[in-house]
Amino acid sequence: MLSPSLAQEIAGDTSAVIGFNVLITDDTGTVIGSGDTRRVGSFHEASVEVIRTQEAAAHTALQAQELRGVRPGVTLPLVMDGRAVGTVGITGTPRQVGRFGLLVKRQTEILLRESVMLRSRLLAERAAEKVLADIASYDPQVVESEFITARAAGLGFDLRLRRIAVVIEVSLPQSGSPPARPRGGPARDVAPGRSELLRTVREVFADPQDIVASPSPGWICVLHRPTARASVDSLRKACRRLADVIAAQDGLAARVGIGEPATSADGLHDSYQDARDALDLGVRLTPGPGVVHLITDLRVPQLLASAGRPARARLLARAAADLSTQPDWPVLRATVTAWCESGFNLVRTAEALHIHRNTVVYRMNKIEQLTGRTLRDAPTALALYLACLADRLDAPRGAGD
Repeated sequence: MLSPSLAQEIAGDTSAVIGFNVLITDDTGTVIGSGDTRRVGSFHEASVEVIRTQEAAAHTALQAQELRGVRPGVTLPLVMDGRAVGTVGITGTPRQVGRFGLLVKRQTEILLRESVMLRSRLLAERAAEKVLADIASYDPQVVESEFITARAAGLGFDLRLRRIAVVIEVSLPQSGSPPARPRGGPARDVAPGRSELLRTVREVFADPQDIVASPSPGWICVLHRPTARASVDSLRKACRRLADVIAAQDGLAARVGIGEPATSADGLHDSYQDARDALDLGVRLTPGPGVVHLITDLRVPQLLASAGRPARARLLARAAADLSTQPDWPVLRATVTAWCESGFNLVRTAEALHIHRNTVVYRMNKIEQLTGRTLRDAPTALALYLACLADRLDAPRGAGD
């Protein structure tokens, strides 16, 4: 609990401040820190009794001569959670150094508690990172799901509980659209450190079984354990709230991808990959800061993305060649997309595009004249819809409708 490096740092700094040598021992009475480094590693006999009784002791020059490794001064117990973990001693006549004793003891115990808390937090972060790494790289051909589950249990996480993967991309805001990056590549460097961002995320995802980790700068991943009554909509709102907090506190832009619920290591792997896909596809199809993307809304684009760019290019050429060469192709593309996503309903399409329905009729007539096919025919409309999605997927990031 009391590391030699921390003990030496405390002893050296405190000795310099008070002008008397300070030494710190472990719970066996061995000196592990001292302003006089020659005493490190020696045995301090007076500490044994102080540790046993948890009572401070003072020794005159005559008394110190009778004890091994002891000089005149005071020795006080360092107590953590009711247990003496070592001692702190100050060299000098008891009358000179006694006034420093309680102050040095309390300051050392405070620093020790802070060190324990920091170590505990770091261990928790590393445990979360290990679990997330296992989930992200899971391959059933290499390792069994039960092994990942058992390993996570050893780190304090029960992967059999229902969880949803959430992936958060944090980047510096800038005017216009966000810069292009390779899929899965790191975001631009962000100003705050990972610890600050992780603390912000944990304030929203505060369940002890929420696994929160930052695998790389600009990326935070959460394996979130929702409550029994929590809905997808409540999770969406929580993520929007988180994006707003990150923007307000740190001046950063945050975007979120959300997978689907899972109760096993292999299911969480799929949820994690889905969350990554949702973020990547959502940013392309609905660009803008603070947007939350659910894979349940993006299954069709996900399927198209898996087909590969050549297949998408062929689809666009076959289904929408006469449209994609038009100067107003982005407008026509948006019209086809809204028509299909609005259930082939004229009123809802106009509302989605924020235009008059007569304008929608005009655009649809133009599309039908150019293609020679009617948008009232579902197979025709769906083929055009997929071609429009394919074109948007392959457009530069941020150039969506």
